[in-house]
Amino acid sequence: MVLGKINNFYIIASESAVIEVIGGKYIRDINPAEIIVIEKRQIKKSFLYKTPKKQSTCIFEQVYFSRPDSIMFYKTVKEARVKMGKFLAKQMKDVKVDVVIPVPDTGYFAALGFSRESNILFENGFVKNHYVGRSFIKPSQNLRDLTANLKLRPIKEVIKDKEIILIDDSIVRGTTSKKIVNMLRDVGAKKIHFALSCPPIICPCYYGIDTPSKEYLIATNHSIEEMKEYLNVNTLTFLNLNNLVKSCSFDNVKSNIFCTACFTGKYPTKISKNTYKRVN
Repeated sequence: MVLGKINNFYIIASESAVIEVIGGKYIRDINPAEIIVIEKRQIKKSFLYKTPKKQSTCIFEQVYFSRPDSIMFYKTVKEARVKMGKFLAKQMKDVKVDVVIPVPDTGYFAALGFSRESNILFENGFVKNHYVGRSFIKPSQNLRDLTANLKLRPIKEVIKDKEIILIDDSIVRGTTSKKIVNMLRDVGAKKIHFALSCPPIICPCYYGIDTPSKEYLIATNHSIEEMKEYLNVNTLTFLNLNNLVKSCSFDNVKSNIFCTACFTGKYPTKISKNTYKRVN
């Protein structure tokens, strides 16, 4: 949570961009276990109601959910995503291609970072329909397929006869990624090297993110080689966890404050049997 102000009114929101979009000014992050008392447009007091336990901030916020212009840990989310792309380029330093293409929108800054680190040309290879929602949270496969088709259209002249680094934020079920790859194949991509700016998602989230159960997570049930064949790509590379944490850790930010349970299965709290059964 963050604290901001507009005119004489204080604002509390989940992202700093929310405050700035309505004309306010971001002041600071709200600390774990902090209570702020606001009365008559004044902050009467702020205090810790208890000693906070180990902080476990969702790292997937910086990979996917947060706006790139939001501030997290004193830096913008955009800066973290650019660093993810730079680390991906280092992991893939032996791959030779013609162009780096992002999957809009959350692959954009990682692809930009990859391009800067590798000196490979960055191009927008898709036209995006911004009036279609996120596909991975749609309730049925038919709706997810329709959303993917409506959301993106490839730009043929950027893709035809090219060897491509395609960069996206993550793979959940894999169905949307497969459709995107097929679009590129259909307009003449010569080779496709698929890179993701986070590790494989192998476990569901029990803290509010609508990821599906393990049954539907492609990385839980398939090897990298099997996923590569299913997606019909020449290579498949995931940013390793160590490099993801480095990307999200700035200056005086400790690297052990993130929840990475969706990549590791190590949850920061005990998960009840009822919750586990309901999700899985």
